[in-house]
Amino acid sequence: MADATAFFIGDVALDDYYTAERWPGLADKAYFRENKSYVGGMIANAASAHAGLGGSTEFISLLNHSDLSRRLCDELNRLGVATTHMLHDAGTANSHNMIFLVGDEHVVLIGETGNALMHLPAPTLEALRKPGYLYTTISRSKRLRGDGLAGAELLADLRAHGRKLVFDLDVDGFVPDDVEYLRGADIVIMNEIGFGLAFGTTELDAINDWMRRHEVRIVIRTLAAAGAEAYDGSGIVRVAGYDVPVVDVTGAGDTFGGALVHAVDRHPDLASALEFAVAAASRAVTIEGPQGGVATVEMIERFRADRAASRRS
Repeated sequence: MADATAFFIGDVALDDYYTAERWPGLADKAYFRENKSYVGGMIANAASAHAGLGGSTEFISLLNHSDLSRRLCDELNRLGVATTHMLHDAGTANSHNMIFLVGDEHVVLIGETGNALMHLPAPTLEALRKPGYLYTTISRSKRLRGDGLAGAELLADLRAHGRKLVFDLDVDGFVPDDVEYLRGADIVIMNEIGFGLAFGTTELDAINDWMRRHEVRIVIRTLAAAGAEAYDGSGIVRVAGYDVPVVDVTGAGDTFGGALVHAVDRHPDLASALEFAVAAASRAVTIEGPQGGVATVEMIERFRADRAASRRS
């Protein structure tokens, strides 16, 4: 699995950055400064982080045929992410986000690109019907079609062919109607907000029972600067974060996910893989831009060594 191609299906966008001293309320005003523009998008960021670590990485989204779409694909290719199976639809809107850095936090305004179905052609399905990881979201999974299969049944088909599913649920978590998509997942990742919305508790027995009923192998709750914890069906693995100067938290969770997919089959146990992913995400927040988490394994290990004394307890 470590050398198999990992597929990432989701969003890619041009991220225009701005800095503001404060975030205004309704009927309020605030000044902002225009910064740089970067190629980002939650799943594309995770793919870029995975490729930077040396993984074999493919990315699929639904784009139009504009110059912006070509720029997005060219930048992913430059970072080592293949876009061989990219889908195109002339009716899809340009993929464009606005990111405001406010103090140690950020506000993201996401441009609507629609929810058109993503029809996977035969060569793409053939590639996905091989062992390896598939990193995606529930919202994208609902749009997938191929070989007469749709959504959850298509995911079940891919699992039957050896494709391991990793869901990045971020702040959204999941609702009861989403569970059919998560069934049989290898890893489900949420931050504290998403975890709270999904489970409403951190009681071990309740999480373990849910995992057994839905055949989910690992559930991960990221804890921002405090690190992360993983529920493995029997207990909890906790990993501390790092005290680092925060420049931009955009893409930190995406970096965590991409690094985890790279590490989970290369490290001797879940705790070691989690340690590596936390270090990658902690390093990412010290750099501006959604691709701040793109790094080699050697860069992450150097960060871990240099920052060993700054670990949180």
